[in-house]
Amino acid sequence: MRLNFSTSIFRTAAFGLALGGFAGAAHADKIKHPNAVFAGLDKITGRIIAFDVAIDETVQFGSLQITPRVCYTRPATEAPLTDSFVEVDELLEDKKFKRIFSGWMFAASPGLHGVEHPVYDVWLTDCKGDGQLIQTPVEARKEEAPPPNADVVSPGGEAKPKTTKRKVEPKAPPVVQPDIGATPPEPVAPPPRRSTPGRWFNTDGPPGAGPDPAGR
Repeated sequence: MRLNFSTSIFRTAAFGLALGGFAGAAHADKIKHPNAVFAGLDKITGRIIAFDVAIDETVQFGSLQITPRVCYTRPATEAPLTDSFVEVDELLEDKKFKRIFSGWMFAASPGLHGVEHPVYDVWLTDCKGDGQLIQTPVEARKEEAPPPNADVVSPGGEAKPKTTKRKVEPKAPPVVQPDIGATPPEPVAPPPRRSTPGRWFNTDGPPGAGPDPAGR
């Protein structure tokens, strides 16, 4: 009887540990931030600009409109991972908007899910701001669905117009101009030439007149 009671206690404890381990492994922590940080490239000029965008804010970069819907990082206890669900629309000549990207961007792999455009390139670099620690099931983390606030439109489809609060443009590096009003430095005088002793000539009298320099 004692043996059966001890065995049942052991089985109950083992089951509790296994259940606790399964529950701990079923969730993965991540941090939700209020801002996403991007880098934009103008392929014609070769200029790059870094800019941050608040969640659900739309910023215009060239003819593109970038709207992040969520931005996540991972705590130090997990493998580094920074991702954001981003919507990118292109303003066409007829004043209509075309969705060219809608999905997850990963800061560690900019080329994995990136914007394909002949003139501009945009990629995620980081998340910014104090974040909120949340738990997400592992099953959802493997293939995350768009967040509830996302405007899901397939790439190539017509997107709804969005109100942009600001516009970002890459700036050229500052040109250093010479100071015209500055006083030029004084020229440095060359060192005096050393005089070499010459031979003595008597030019006042007839040839052969005068003392002999050699004392003869």
